[in-house]
Amino acid sequence: MIEVLRAGALTTVQDLGRPGWAHLGVPRSGALDPGALRLANRLVGNPESAAGLEITLTGCELRFRRAATVALTGADVAVRVGRRPGDTGRPLSVPAGAVLRVDAPRAGLRTWLAVGGGITVEPVLGSRATDTLSGLGPPPLRDGDRLPVGAPAGPPAPVDVTVAPPVPDELRLTVRLGPRDDWFTAAARDRLLRSAYAVSPLSNRVGARLTGAPLPRAVAGELPSEGIVLGAVQVPADGQPLVFLADHPTTGGYPVIGVVDDVTPLAQARPGTTVRFHGPQR
Repeated sequence: MIEVLRAGALTTVQDLGRPGWAHLGVPRSGALDPGALRLANRLVGNPESAAGLEITLTGCELRFRRAATVALTGADVAVRVGRRPGDTGRPLSVPAGAVLRVDAPRAGLRTWLAVGGGITVEPVLGSRATDTLSGLGPPPLRDGDRLPVGAPAGPPAPVDVTVAPPVPDELRLTVRLGPRDDWFTAAARDRLLRSAYAVSPLSNRVGARLTGAPLPRAVAGELPSEGIVLGAVQVPADGQPLVFLADHPTTGGYPVIGVVDDVTPLAQARPGTTVRFHGPQR
């Protein structure tokens, strides 16, 4: 068991999600940066699909009831095992009874923690991921929670350290226009690809809300609810774009002006981060 001493602002159990259920209204969910979680799992000897923790902004503190191997990836954070400082990007030994302290990131927003054996909460529809929109999976961690851990599947990886890419001050996201770009003026489509937007503090695992130049509509009518995919750039009535992330709904009634190819960079985008869109390279 792992005892949660301090859960932090938002710490959730995440694996690689539950794809294949969108026809029943269930989004994929899962880690916002699947590659970071895969790496953390490899470092502790887990299958890449094992469940770990996604820790947002303020860190957390965990007490381990038995000895374990852990690894942290993602944002650059200070880590302590008891009184001993640790490193991200490498396996760390945690003795039985020790407290693991994960601080707030120096840069970026989210850190992924893998534990040898994985977090073994009860799966729902084949996944242990917390879906903050639908409520499927375990709820976000609270102080005093206890998390079950499985038996180690293999030895830790024989590496000294892995280096995480730096978190840029500005993100450039590839967007493909459609399916409802014709609901917007030509000026709006041009503005989307030429303007700088900022990540709003109202962003979460459902979507990254952006603030900047509004995108005027060419069609003023109502749009019947239709399917939404990961990376869809929906434009509500205020004209400010919203990029849907892992816990996105499966249907929506506002027009989607485009779809972002890869939303992973938004996993580390703090409020105020600059976002620019560009079309696919030819």
